Amino acid sequence: MVLRTSMFHLSTMRTRLLSFRLLTAFFAFLLSCADYAGPPYLTDDPETVEYQHWEFYISTIQDHNFNGLTPTSGWSGTLPHSELNYGIISDVQLHVQVEEAYNKVPGQPMQYGYGETELGVKYRFIHETDYFPQVALYPFLELPTGNEMRELGSDKAQVFLPLWFQKNLGKDWQTFGGGGYWFNPGPGNRDWWYTGWAIQRKMTEKLNVGVEVFHEGPQMQGQSASTGANFGAVLDITENYHLLASAGHTLQGGFLAYFGIQFTWGPEAPKKIDKPEK
Repeated sequence: MVLRTSMFHLSTMRTRLLSFRLLTAFFAFLLSCADYAGPPYLTDDPETVEYQHWEFYISTIQDHNFNGLTPTSGWSGTLPHSELNYGIISDVQLHVQVEEAYNKVPGQPMQYGYGETELGVKYRFIHETDYFPQVALYPFLELPTGNEMRELGSDKAQVFLPLWFQKNLGKDWQTFGGGGYWFNPGPGNRDWWYTGWAIQRKMTEKLNVGVEVFHEGPQMQGQSASTGANFGAVLDITENYHLLASAGHTLQGGFLAYFGIQFTWGPEAPKKIDKPEK
């Protein structure tokens, strides 16, 4: 799957950041309601977590001069961020992210603290056929839980409404992508579009590699749009533990890197019992 995350979006010059502080509370929330593409890429996919299965990511994002900012903008990122996905019913996935954010501007002390909180629901309404891709809606809400004065979040809730597509191309190739519209209220902010597309190849039984291209509209008044590419890889340590990494640049001079660990678990499929021959 996805990555969100998460996987993974950068909002108003700050990345989505996650942390363990609210994880226990959100576990209870999901149960009461009750990536592979997505991470490590910014672009997501339509695959949902299987019914009664879980995905958990603990990751970090390092971002420099992203979205066309000046070189004096410094660094921002996650230390760490965490993402939890749960398959509540077939083709429907609940999603939560919590975050620890940092922001370092040259000549000023580093700011570090809790960032934004993200809640979402992914709904796959078309399954893949020989001729058509699978398709899903994945709206989510970013709550303004970070401190805007310290540049660790926004003071307004933001909403993302994307549509994602995916198609397998033979045994070892897979392509996915799409995009959506960000509602980004607040003084000086602008609503904006995100679009991205990725392709990945299964190199061995345990290693997938891929590349994505993406474009983000300007998110603030006076800011330019951003276009870039990331290269990523996923290594399956076991059936339930995976390492994810990606890195890339934008045409505007930005740099972005991601590293994370994914854990997956859920009920095992019932074993088939062969009937004795008569």
